[in-house]
Amino acid sequence: MKVYGSRVSYYTGKLETYLRYKNIPYTLYGMPYDKSKMLKEKVGAIQMPIVDRGDGRWMSDSTPILLQLEKEHPDRPIVPETPIVAFIAKLIEDYADEWLWRPAMHYRWSYPHSRELLSNILVDEIDVPNPLPRFVVRRMIKRRQQKFFTTRDGVNSETWDHVEQSYLKALDNISAMLEHRPFLLGTRPSIADFGLMGPMFRHFSQDPDPAEIMRTRAPLVYEWVARMWKADATQEGVFVSEILGDTKPLLQEICETHLVQLTENASAYAKGQTSYNMSVQGCNYTRITVSRYRVYCLEKLREGFASLTPAEQSTVRGLLPHGQADILWQQSLTAASEYDPDGRLPFGQAINVYGTGTP
Repeated sequence: MKVYGSRVSYYTGKLETYLRYKNIPYTLYGMPYDKSKMLKEKVGAIQMPIVDRGDGRWMSDSTPILLQLEKEHPDRPIVPETPIVAFIAKLIEDYADEWLWRPAMHYRWSYPHSRELLSNILVDEIDVPNPLPRFVVRRMIKRRQQKFFTTRDGVNSETWDHVEQSYLKALDNISAMLEHRPFLLGTRPSIADFGLMGPMFRHFSQDPDPAEIMRTRAPLVYEWVARMWKADATQEGVFVSEILGDTKPLLQEICETHLVQLTENASAYAKGQTSYNMSVQGCNYTRITVSRYRVYCLEKLREGFASLTPAEQSTVRGLLPHGQADILWQQSLTAASEYDPDGRLPFGQAINVYGTGTP
């Protein structure tokens, strides 16, 4: 199995952690940007990671990849057997994938030390010959990353503090859970843990500025990152059978942040807008690029909720007693993403996370 990605990539780190956990052999390669036409034909969008199975099948999109590999490697599953716990685990994973992305990119590209270091690393990983001087390529990378991953995601002087608050709250909430068990939802890692390895591993624990914060403010999280990297599916472990009280602060944070984002993004998408504004915990974000992919993420969460029994749905509503969670069961609020209608992912044609795409 060939994994095309980066040693500093958010979702590549998430996938690598899973592959190591399940003892699935792979080799990491840099992205072959000189073969962009071929990659688009195989997987649709050139986004990390992309997996070549070596048998003519290619995979993209980290969450569908993990779920596909779970079917092939069912021992020690990462999705809890209890439906309510499974739903909450997937909700936490989605928050890690789509909300913590903003502070992860902010700390990497808004701070000079991290920005200089990471632009150097990314230049080193580009195998395609480039006639431009190295400093010019680095400048292009920095400008591109800031434009697409911070500015267009609502990061500016007005939202700066709140973006960083999201990281600090994540550290505090996760630390509270890790005080009682080695992984978020038990004594073995769930899909929630793997989702959080996206931001916590290759960004927050490695980039200079957020890493110093993690070491001093949340050593339990720093320790958990290493524990996840060395976790092995042959080890014994169980998931909790119910959502414990120490998880509630994290769930409240998810309702007040990520579910607000999903609601406003879906509403803007339904109206045909290309950008939207939102108020999150009293902070006003403006001109955020609409994401068709995040509409799809909301649809998957809704499908998960709809699959629960009435009694289980009632329990979940009790765990998420905040108005922002209504988006999970009020189907009339959005238009359909029309993305992956046949359920072919991770073998289908992926779309760029940013942008409305073509339904």
